[in-house]
Formats: sequence, C-alpha cells, structure tokens
Amino acid sequence: MRTDVTEALFPTLVIGAGAWGTALAMALARNDHKVWLWGRNDAQRQAMREQRRNDEYLPGQVFPDSLDIVDDLQQALTQCKHVMISVPSHAFAEALSMLVQHLPAGVPVSWATKGLTPHTGAFLYDTARETLGDQHPLAVISGPSFAAEVARNLPTALTVASENDDFAVQLAQSLHGPTLRAYTSHDVLGVQVGGTVKNVLAIAAGISDGLGYGANARAALLTRGMAEILRLAAILGAQPETMFGLSGIGDLILTCTDDQSRNRQLGLAIGRGLSVDEAVRHVGKTVEGMHAAREVLLRAQKANIEMPIVEQVCKILFEGYDPRESVQALLCREQKAELSRP
Repeated sequence: MRTDVTEALFPTLVIGAGAWGTALAMALARNDHKVWLWGRNDAQRQAMREQRRNDEYLPGQVFPDSLDIVDDLQQALTQCKHVMISVPSHAFAEALSMLVQHLPAGVPVSWATKGLTPHTGAFLYDTARETLGDQHPLAVISGPSFAAEVARNLPTALTVASENDDFAVQLAQSLHGPTLRAYTSHDVLGVQVGGTVKNVLAIAAGISDGLGYGANARAALLTRGMAEILRLAAILGAQPETMFGLSGIGDLILTCTDDQSRNRQLGLAIGRGLSVDEAVRHVGKTVEGMHAAREVLLRAQKANIEMPIVEQVCKILFEGYDPRESVQALLCREQKAELSRP
C-alpha cells in the first residue's frame, strides 16, 4: 500500500516554509517519501539548504534525507505529483494563483491553512475550488497539532478531509507513521469550521487568563465557545459529530490551553495590559484568529445566530473595547437554560 501511495502523491511540493509547512514536510519525508519544500524568501531557502534545518521557525530540527529545498517553483509545479500549501490564510488565494498556470490537471492539492478568505469570508475549500476548478482533487489537513511537536516527532493525530475518498486515504496514509496518526473525513465544511473558530476562541481564553480570571473562567469559555462552534456548524450544514472530533473540540482544547498557541499568546498579552498593536508585535508571527474574527462574526450575523464570545473578541481587537468590560458584558447576558428543550 505504501508503494501505491508513493507513486500517486510523490514527489510532494510543500509551499510555505514556515513552522507548519516545514514540520509537515519533515513528517512526510520521515516516511521515506520524496518531498520538496519551497518558501518565498531566497535567503531562508539558502540557509535551509546549507544547514539542513529551518532554524528560523524550528531551531535544531534536522531535515530527513528525502526532504530537499527547491528554488524554481514553476519547474517544481510541473514535476510534482501533489501540492501541499501551508501559508497564512491571508496569503492562501495568492498561493493558489501561483498554481493555476503551471500545475498539470489532475495533480491533487491539499492545505494545512486554517481560516477564511479575507474580505469574502469564503471557506478555503470554496476558494480553492473557484480558483482551480474541478481539475484537481482537494483536501484539508486539520486537527490539534503544534508544528514544533510534529517536527520533534512527538505523538500527534490529524484529520484529512476531502470530497475525494481516494485522495483522502492516500494523503492520510502518506502522513501516517509511528508517531503521527491520520484519520479521514468527508465533512470538509465541519473540519474547516472547527479549525477556524477555535482560533478566535483561543484569543478569548488568553485574554481571560491574562486578566487572571482563573481556571473556572477558562473552562466556561471553552464550553460556551464550543456551543458557538456547534451553532455555526449547524446553520452551515456541517456534521455535528465532526465538532466533537480532532478538528473540533480537540483543536479547541489545544489552542485555548497551551501557550504555544499564537492566538492564546495574543490574548494573554492583551489581558496583561498591552494594546492590540503591542500584543501583535509581541507575538511576532501571524495570528490567524485576528484574520478570522471579523469574517466569523459576519457569517454569524448573516445567519442570524448568536456568537457572543466571538463578538466580544472583535470589539476588543477592532473597536478598542476594554477586555474587562467585554468579560462583564458576557457575564451580564440574560440568564437562560444551558440546553434547549427537545
């Protein structure tokens, strides 16, 4: 089975040499697959080629032998058998545009980016389908996973979601290894909902902890945040079971409770008194929850559903609200039953 997968999907070209793209490239290469990694920074590519590491994002983690750095993106696109994209959500559409003219029809495309397309609020799967047409099988990679831990070969579980069963199985098998379990899913929409909204909620959890509100408040935010995810998933037509899987509650728990999360780091900095701009500079890297917050709230408003935690995060990030006032606004909401009557 591994031979069939190798023939079908490799060499794989990974576009995006940040932490997550590099970690996934390493995970594939550890399974003896041929992998090419490309990033837009010439100096970074040269350093990675010479040092066999990506010390800017994953210091000290040595590349497997079958992982190579490529400079000629156009040539790599014409020769690869699979493209995996790992760029911030605001750069996702641009990455797709690089594929259109050079990627042969039929070559599958996957991505590990979580979020929505800026300004349109479209899920990335829809943006990919609109840009690439129906010429390429598509898949989403999601789940509770920090890049540094995948790079260090620590136990991790992921979900591969696709409307194409064969591609989902092939990609999951190519990732699956001694320390990485990969599951498949048909619920592309649900996997994207969970992976997007959890980043916004992690900012809220970080703010709460930064304010010193304690474990009780954090647990309440996670639980009521999960209710918001379920509400949005239901109105959009996603499967509720997905929200209780790796790409739903699994990713929510990870991102909201561990300080490796950039979204949580941003919230912590804001809760401890930094301005939003100062907090962004403090984190120093892309915070997907900031890009997703407005788009998620707009989707909720269009669907006429309540997402009060997401709403308060938006007010803090974009309207200058005091975090303590936002927490108070959540606490002062009208008392109601936790669950609706059947």
